[in-house]
Amino acid sequence: VQLQASGGGLVQAGGSLRLSCAASGGTSSTLTIGWFRQGAGKERESVAAITWSGRRTYYAESVKGRFTVSADAAKNTLLLQMNSLKPEDSAVYYCAASRRILPSTVQGYDYWGQGTLVTVSS
Repeated sequence: VQLQASGGGLVQAGGSLRLSCAASGGTSSTLTIGWFRQGAGKERESVAAITWSGRRTYYAESVKGRFTVSADAAKNTLLLQMNSLKPEDSAVYYCAASRRILPSTVQGYDYWGQGTLVTVSS
């Protein structure tokens, strides 16, 4: 499975960005697709995840009410709409796919894309 993230950039605090992740190559073997982020000097953390069916989602507490994750299984695409961005949201954002349903750890994900940088200025 190959994952290609895009959509990062520089935005002012309070602004919005939409990240996209295009998946290809055997995605039918995966059940969950999600977003992680890693800020400078920080560990990689889960941001949001969704099952390909769309029936189940996960959000980190820090992004609830501001970020919305969605997936289009027919197009093998994952989106992350990020609103009301804060400087602490600045990080490299990664999309990842798992053969499990909403795994709770980084280790639960089997496939990773390259990151896309999000910078939120204050």
